[in-house]
Amino acid sequence: MEIEILQKTETSVLLVLRGVPTAFVNALRRIMISEVPVMAIDHVIIIENTSSMYDEMLAHRLGLIPLKTDLDSYVLPKDCTCKSELGCSKCRVTMTFDVEATEGVRTVYSNELKSDNPGIIPVSGEIPILKLASDQKVKLEAYAQLGIGKDYAKWQPVSACTYRYYPKISVNTKTCDACGECVEACSKRVLQVKGKKLLIENVVVCDLCGDCVKSCPKEVAGIEVEPEQNVFIFQIESNGSLSMERLLTEASRILAKKSEDFVDLLSLKEDPE
Repeated sequence: MEIEILQKTETSVLLVLRGVPTAFVNALRRIMISEVPVMAIDHVIIIENTSSMYDEMLAHRLGLIPLKTDLDSYVLPKDCTCKSELGCSKCRVTMTFDVEATEGVRTVYSNELKSDNPGIIPVSGEIPILKLASDQKVKLEAYAQLGIGKDYAKWQPVSACTYRYYPKISVNTKTCDACGECVEACSKRVLQVKGKKLLIENVVVCDLCGDCVKSCPKEVAGIEVEPEQNVFIFQIESNGSLSMERLLTEASRILAKKSEDFVDLLSLKEDPE
């Protein structure tokens, strides 16, 4: 397998994977969405709430705030030895929320959610949670724990995770007269005419729609577009809970472990008799 990084930021990456089957890429995508664990608030104890927002709605909003995650310091609740409903220091993080509007209406943001672990905090401090009218107050305790996306969407570490075939565009230089019809037909601006030549400027953004091929006169047949087998463009966007490196590493580790478990199940021991 070959990997080429086309674009990379703190929360997104665009890759080209070569030499892998569709099943592998799809398995990696599904694992990122549903099986890579991240932190999210799962239990909320309301101590005081005089706002206009119901307790249940407030708890729901808190649960959907993405939290930065430390996978090395915590374990999934089902794997923890404490077996407690609210967890322990190995499988949970305690957060407090104590806000009050003393001078008219105010908007409360996620940066006012205080954590007992400075490494487990909201990804962004600018997520609005609720509005308080004058003299309204909210005080609560929240418990965050690791979970996986297939149990609840709040534990999904990615906001987008997609793949598509890498386009293979061929220009027949013998018949193509660079008329420009295909350039005008392409909404992605993949093609460009320079002088008397048709050039491929940005093959990565091609979505294999085939409009360029349809626009080319049949007697010319100057361009062909087809998917390249076992080559994929993989686009991943994280919600910030994990770094892109850790997200890819963890997904690969989980996939490798599943493969090993599957091989072990297939390797039936012979009957000693």
